[in-house]
Amino acid sequence: FADGNYEKAIECAKTFLLFFPNDEVMKQNLAYYTAVLGENLAAPIQPREDIRSYYQRSLMEKELLFFSYDVFGIPFVDPDTWTPEEVIPKRLREKQKVERATAARISEEIGNLMKEIETLVEEKAKESADMSKLIREGGPLVYEGASVTMSSKALNGSQRVVVDGVLSAEECRELQRLTNAAASAGDGYRGKTSPHTPSETFYGVTVLKALKLGQEGKVPLRSAYLYYNVTEKVRHMMESYFRLEVPLHFSYSHLVCRTAIDEKQEGRSDNSHQVHVDNCILNAEALVCVKEPPAYTFRDYSAILYLNGDFEGGAFYFTELDAKTETAEVQPQCGRAVGFSSGSENPHGVKAVTKGQRCAIALWFTLDPRHSERERVQADDLVKMLFSTEDLLQETEQEPSAAVVVGKDEL
Repeated sequence: FADGNYEKAIECAKTFLLFFPNDEVMKQNLAYYTAVLGENLAAPIQPREDIRSYYQRSLMEKELLFFSYDVFGIPFVDPDTWTPEEVIPKRLREKQKVERATAARISEEIGNLMKEIETLVEEKAKESADMSKLIREGGPLVYEGASVTMSSKALNGSQRVVVDGVLSAEECRELQRLTNAAASAGDGYRGKTSPHTPSETFYGVTVLKALKLGQEGKVPLRSAYLYYNVTEKVRHMMESYFRLEVPLHFSYSHLVCRTAIDEKQEGRSDNSHQVHVDNCILNAEALVCVKEPPAYTFRDYSAILYLNGDFEGGAFYFTELDAKTETAEVQPQCGRAVGFSSGSENPHGVKAVTKGQRCAIALWFTLDPRHSERERVQADDLVKMLFSTEDLLQETEQEPSAAVVVGKDEL
């Protein structure tokens, strides 16, 4: 065909169709060659004589062999896939059909069994990994006054902890005042004042913005510095409690307040923040969490530090991957922190704030320094510039390295 020899091309095509007469591609090729050469010239061309002789002889031999198999029980396994069905005796055809169906069923059952085994192995591996995490967690909190009130066991999951006593009542009030003075509507959400639900307003401020406002005298610099130090405190506690072998780096820090809009609470059925996972896209129907952009796939640990509890609703809760089956609930209160790993093992959400204002510091961390928050680096530099070495050393000295007695739920 490539050389323009359509006679040979037709001969080859007809030879091939001797063995596979229903091959659509070759039938189309033959039709094309015939159209190019012309019907009157193509019609007399026959398959190669030696191949046709082989084909006919093979069919006769197969008929004898199948007859022997059918009548005398002498086994014959046909090595070819091109043998016409009519060559095989009807009784053998029926037998082979049953055998093929049986083989297909057995193959399917084996495949299903292998899948079940793989699933069991994966589940066992996950259980082992979860158990390993459970065994690893439970390190000292390194700050006096802080104590574990709920561990992973009490929270019905893995890599979860609730710590109380992270802030004093006065520190909570000071940070709330900072939020109300410095926060912008829709901060972090392109100015959307109600990014998660139309029934609440959302205000937030980052560490760097708070420090800059403090530098400009628009908010108390001491309050901005407290905000900065509190985030460092939570980071150190997370590293120590979860016994991490490498340091955590800030991925994002946000001091936020959610305020219920009174006139939009009647008949409300949505959440303050729907159930999600921090480093993957949750598909609750399929029970999977896809770790790909736009998810923040580099986030490894998360924490929320609450500043108050004088509001209605707004509970934090963990669920299964279905986003419906609740596994644990945490009621916010001043100085209470919830820490957890950011993966699919910890879907979570926030129930509707139906009255009042709920304020908290939300923190996300990464183990990969390449994804460290740029604003944090700027904040670190600004702190070094604004505060003397003595101030910084004094803050460091206030961070005890000794272990603190933890709550009764500690593993």
